[in-house]
Amino acid sequence: MTDNLIEIRDLSVAFSGQCVVRYLSLDIRPGECLALVGESGSGKSVTAHSILQLLPQAGTQTTGSIRYQGQELLGAGASVLRQVRGNRIAMIFQEPMTSLNPLHSVEKQIGETLLLHKGLGGKAAQQRTVELLELVGIRHPEQRLKSYPHQLSGGQRQRVMIAMALACEPQLLIADEPTTALDVTVQRKILALLKSLQQRLGMALLLISHDLNLVRSIAQRVCVMRAGEIVEQADCEQLFSQPRHPYSRELLNAEPDGQALPRDEREAVLQVDDLRVVFSSGGGLLRPKQHLHAVDGISLSVQRGKTLGIVGESGSGKSTLGQAILRLIDSSGAIRFQGQALDRLNHKQMRPWRKQMQVVFQDPFGSLSPRMSVAQIISEGLEVHSPCSAGECERQVIRVLEEVGLDPASRHRYPHEFSGGQRQRIAIARALVLKPALILLDEPTSALDRTVQKQVVALLRDLQEKHGLTYLFISHDLAVIRALAHDMLVIKDGKVVESGPSETLFTAPQHPYTQELLAASLLPRPERG
Repeated sequence: MTDNLIEIRDLSVAFSGQCVVRYLSLDIRPGECLALVGESGSGKSVTAHSILQLLPQAGTQTTGSIRYQGQELLGAGASVLRQVRGNRIAMIFQEPMTSLNPLHSVEKQIGETLLLHKGLGGKAAQQRTVELLELVGIRHPEQRLKSYPHQLSGGQRQRVMIAMALACEPQLLIADEPTTALDVTVQRKILALLKSLQQRLGMALLLISHDLNLVRSIAQRVCVMRAGEIVEQADCEQLFSQPRHPYSRELLNAEPDGQALPRDEREAVLQVDDLRVVFSSGGGLLRPKQHLHAVDGISLSVQRGKTLGIVGESGSGKSTLGQAILRLIDSSGAIRFQGQALDRLNHKQMRPWRKQMQVVFQDPFGSLSPRMSVAQIISEGLEVHSPCSAGECERQVIRVLEEVGLDPASRHRYPHEFSGGQRQRIAIARALVLKPALILLDEPTSALDRTVQKQVVALLRDLQEKHGLTYLFISHDLAVIRALAHDMLVIKDGKVVESGPSETLFTAPQHPYTQELLAASLLPRPERG
């Protein structure tokens, strides 16, 4: 009988003959945290999905051995896998919006797992669901039971996924980028939660992440993957202090760096005054309507060619603010862009301005049509706003793909054929192709590993210098904000608690909440000179 919980031997996975994992071997011991790190497309998620046999059967060739407590999972029957999936081995997926059922409430989705594996129903299931939501840090969990995925922020959806995975107290939790959509304060809370669950339940954790700060704070061992192979395995502290492989050293040195480009522009390309967004819910004969002030009287100004970083916790109103500025949702207050009062325009009148105001959404898989090729996705905006010949359209698609670091030959492929990081670059390319004056970047680097984050930050900086672009940059990653933003807006519960030049807020934050965000980010504080 083996002492290992999971034993993987000579695992190879190929999609339509193209090998993506090559002769991989690793062990996961009971109660330990093993981290799998590497760039997007290195095979991390494919390896994790192989454990639970979640890869599509058509066109997939898998060889080798995957054993759980000595039982072979590779090629196991449906009845065996039903007992293991979600019960003994659970998984948190990278993109919660596509993993959660949009037609089911939070209560129903978590309750389904409890009913299937624990036999809990009715009040018992509801009580356990509330306990799980409290455990993962969702405020007012009773009020969230009837919520649907589209009514939650990205971070809240991720926390619901974590609650579902923890419902049956599994022996192994596979966490595929579990904090991708979470702000830094909640990241640390989730890490503390996972650590405490490991101690209480003796649960093993397979952590897939590109956030090396996160890995260092929780993992006991680390496997570094590149091009489908493990190039280095070591104890966590040994890897961080004495990495042997050149690729490991490259990853450790890949923190986004640099500073926002100096700008002397004084012309405000965007001016927002007393912006408010109120969501109403409920109401009836005996119940009054409830009003949520998602954006509560925010004012801001962005000068041409500059970047305004917008930071705050999940659910603080960051994304809602961005969508309101672009007139994607209803709001009250004044919005002036390039001298035009946008708040006075109707939907038809706004259309000519859409070319100048582009957006990159947080969830690239959800915002890219699965039925369109990359070339069709990127050229769609050109067809609507800048009609041109087929040849010229293709040339522009090729140019922008090269700018975001993707092979132009991939333009005939579809979104599902790309990794999460590659899909995010496609979304950025779609926004860039129209050469807009303003780009709203809603967590544009959250799905990218550190090496690609660094490249994307450098790319955005170069494009800003070349074209005089103005960015609204929404992010919970303060390292990225610091490398790109000229000014910063800190939001909590729909209100601005602090604003000013980025370097001032990083070196001398005044508000306790800003100080808390900086402490949770584990960023080195610069010395003031």
